[in-house]
Amino acid sequence: MLETKLMKHIPGIKIKEFNYSLPSQRIAQFPLEQRDQSKLLIYNNGNISENIFANMHEYLTNNSLIIYNQTRVIQARIPFQKNTGAQIEIFCLAPEAPTKEIQQAFELSSGVTWKCLVGNSKKWKEGTLSKTFTYDNKVCKLFAERIEKSDDYSLIKLTWEPNQYSFSEVLDASGIIPLPPYMNREANDSDKNRYQTIYAVSEGSVAAPTAGLHFTKTVFQKLREKNICLAEVTLHVGAGTFKPVSSESVADHEMHTEKIYVQKDTIQNILNNLSNKITVVGTTTMRTIESLYWHGVKLLNEKANSEINILQWDPYQPKFNTGISVQESLEKVLNYMHEHSLDVISGQTQLMILPGYKVRIADILITNFHMPQSTLLLLVSAFTGDGWKDVYQYALDNDFRFLSYGDSCLFYKTK
Repeated sequence: MLETKLMKHIPGIKIKEFNYSLPSQRIAQFPLEQRDQSKLLIYNNGNISENIFANMHEYLTNNSLIIYNQTRVIQARIPFQKNTGAQIEIFCLAPEAPTKEIQQAFELSSGVTWKCLVGNSKKWKEGTLSKTFTYDNKVCKLFAERIEKSDDYSLIKLTWEPNQYSFSEVLDASGIIPLPPYMNREANDSDKNRYQTIYAVSEGSVAAPTAGLHFTKTVFQKLREKNICLAEVTLHVGAGTFKPVSSESVADHEMHTEKIYVQKDTIQNILNNLSNKITVVGTTTMRTIESLYWHGVKLLNEKANSEINILQWDPYQPKFNTGISVQESLEKVLNYMHEHSLDVISGQTQLMILPGYKVRIADILITNFHMPQSTLLLLVSAFTGDGWKDVYQYALDNDFRFLSYGDSCLFYKTK
């Protein structure tokens, strides 16, 4: 248990307070035919209404800012079959060698070592797995060798022939989109497109930033017509996003860590719009820009390097809660980037946003409906207060579709 003096809000939060009954039939197994025709639930100061996502622009003010996460989901699941007929699945989590930098790892063409989960691991005691696949009209071969095993993951060395292809190309040809476990079905060809946002660019996620799945070119055009500025960040969503809070007290839960990147232009756009409404698309975007704020606080309070490194409980420590404004924090980050000739600042975040946390930057949150007893639901509660309970009950009573392929919410921050 963490020290109470450092965790004023945390010890009293019990995860059972964030439970609700979600019938399996309410979990969307497939997306709607048209992305922006999903339902949109609007929650503003206790008032609930509904519309469709195609009309989302009606709830945003002219000349405001919207920020989204442009990460791209990789085909992280690689199925193999042993000579014995046993099915083994390797689920790529994060690169380990020759680089841990995820975007560089996808460009490598000489073999890579990744942290992986191994399905049916007991059937793979030794030896090298292999499979054939076709890329660029050529028959290729992929090999997997387990070089280390722990309770949490295995280190898997992946090599391929011909070896001139990048790991990104190999995954695209041999892997499968990793649908969330609660969908309880195999991915099909349509998921390659539909489990990506239309603006997905930077490869690295093993789960989609699902709030963005509703956006279409038409939606973006309507935003531009209102002179709404668009900005992007990158947070590569890890498998830990599905990890439930299993401890009775939220204070005993260990938050997962994820890689983030923020461009200088995005930081400047936030500063330019502090007096306007700032809308963030998804919990991943929220965690990214809030982590950016705390990085600026750390730069102002202690010697921090150019890499963002926000630990789970940093915002709850008195030494960081010094009343530093968003403007002061982000200007410090920009100055640091200018001094070190950085166009992008990157690092990792373990930030856990809980009820009692003061959201610094976002005024409006676009997000999907989340699993009971999840860290994502805790974040929503931090933004809306107890209003999330009324929202979720309304959604259950009015045929909203839940989770990744489900419907959307637009939350105004509760004052």
